[in-house]
Amino acid sequence: MPVSQPTVIRSRRVVLPDGERPADVLIRDGKIAQIAAHGSLLAGDRRLVDLGDTALLPGLVDTHVHVNEPGRTEWEGFATATRAAAAGGVTTIIDMPLNSVPPTTTVDGLAVKRKAAEGQTWVDLGFWGGAIPGNAADLEPLHREGVFGFKSFLAPSGVDEFPHVEAADLETALAEQARIGALAIIHAEDPAVLAAAPQQPGVHYRDFLASRPADAETAAVARLLDTARRTGARVHILHVSSAAVLPLLRQAREDGVRVTAETCPHYLTLAAEQVPDGDTAFKCCPPIRDESNRDALWAALAAGEFIAVVSDHSPSTPDLKLLPAHGGSGDFAAAWGGIASLQLGLPAVWTEARRRGHTLGDVVRWMASGPAELAGLSATKGAIEVGRDADLVAFDPDGEFAVHANELHHRNPVTPYAGLTLAGAVRTTWLRGRVVDTAAEPFGRQLARPAAPAAAPPGSN
Repeated sequence: MPVSQPTVIRSRRVVLPDGERPADVLIRDGKIAQIAAHGSLLAGDRRLVDLGDTALLPGLVDTHVHVNEPGRTEWEGFATATRAAAAGGVTTIIDMPLNSVPPTTTVDGLAVKRKAAEGQTWVDLGFWGGAIPGNAADLEPLHREGVFGFKSFLAPSGVDEFPHVEAADLETALAEQARIGALAIIHAEDPAVLAAAPQQPGVHYRDFLASRPADAETAAVARLLDTARRTGARVHILHVSSAAVLPLLRQAREDGVRVTAETCPHYLTLAAEQVPDGDTAFKCCPPIRDESNRDALWAALAAGEFIAVVSDHSPSTPDLKLLPAHGGSGDFAAAWGGIASLQLGLPAVWTEARRRGHTLGDVVRWMASGPAELAGLSATKGAIEVGRDADLVAFDPDGEFAVHANELHHRNPVTPYAGLTLAGAVRTTWLRGRVVDTAAEPFGRQLARPAAPAAAPPGSN
């Protein structure tokens, strides 16, 4: 329900689209109604929240979250995932179409997802559809039902009910998505390159890294871009881990291909050199690469080559991660691949961003306004701007905390950030002007893609 009493949130550090400055933000009926000079909006009949030097950010938008409910709710569910999101300053998530059973590859599958989520989301929630072999006829009905686009894998996904697309399947799917004006989001690793790579099981991360070489990403991205050129589809490359793909993306944009890309907090803040033997909490696909590659990703991010930094939150149960601390073998080859980080993305990225000289405004662009633009939600989400939803975060950029996995809200106490000290603490999260209390009743809404197709974001040509 809407907030009955207008509220003024005051801060000396409000991060606005045109920069950071002291300001008062007036919230009325869940929307940002006015942005005024600091101290100018007298309380009167309005409730006043004075944050002092604590920064006020727009709520983050995370367009890459695996919730897994129904079917694998023991890995992650809507209640636990959205509580973690709210605690981490994320006010909108878009759920990936796989790892749940059924996957979101038909209208019926979408209906099952929506039903499962009812009444248990602490933040706003949208859904991606899936494009798999043989479901081209399902894409337009799913698009009409409001999915935000369609995910495909170019290599095996890890679950049988969501098979990867071969070359002919990809051509068919992208041609159909171009026809209906849908966004294609792609996991880009090449199965032939992966099959040819050395496969050495065991506890050494270097062996796992060798099994998922950067060449697998470059080969897959090259094939995808060629198909996008032919079909005219708008494509988005998910979770770029290798900086080697960046020249391909630059050339494609110069050629007029409509392509964007994202990277993730773990690729920006962790490095292969620091992964302990057997610590499979660090396993993800594509993998965390070395420090020099991480530096190249940061350079590309600073240059505007990524539209978004999003979590790729993909947790599982500790037994599937084969963690030695839980009695597992620590075998990277056999463990489930996925990073649990939804609650920690903002402080993790801010910790490294600040060290590299970036600002809160940069982080907001990467983690709020950029993802909102990608998903076509810029009219309502992703910025502190009059008319948008009052999705806001009180963030103490100087606060520090040690990460304890068992204190996080996501379902299973596994994360590669355990034991690290991060800078930046989320103090309060507001969703449409209401404080999100993860111990109280949830009031998140289910979102549908805006009816009009979103314009291609800047830099995508």
